[in-house]
Amino acid sequence: MIVVDTNVLAYLYLPGDRTGEVHGLLEADPDWAAPVLWRSELMNVLCTYMRVKGLTLAKCLEVFDLADALLSGRTYTTAPLKVFAVAERTGCSGYDSEFVALAEE
Repeated sequence: MIVVDTNVLAYLYLPGDRTGEVHGLLEADPDWAAPVLWRSELMNVLCTYMRVKGLTLAKCLEVFDLADALLSGRTYTTAPLKVFAVAERTGCSGYDSEFVALAEE
C-alpha cells in the first residue's frame, strides 16, 4: 500500500509535468490510501484550478469522482496523538503529518 499525498492525486488527473510519473506509480502499485483529509485538499486544488486555470465545474466533479473511486475503501482517519507526534518530530504541518502518520501505521 502507498499512502499518497493529495498532490499525487492531482497530478494523476490534471495533466502536467508529473502526470507520467504518477501513472507509472499507479501501475507499479495500485493499492493507494490516504487520510480523509485528501477530500478537502483535492476540492481546494480543484477550486483553485477553476478560479485560475478555467477548469469547468463538470471537470472538477469528474476528477473528484475518479479520485473518490480510486480511494474507495482506502480512506482512513488518523489518531491525533500520532499526527501531533509526527509534527513534533518532523516539523511538518498538521496536514502533512496526517499523511505521514497514516503511512507509518
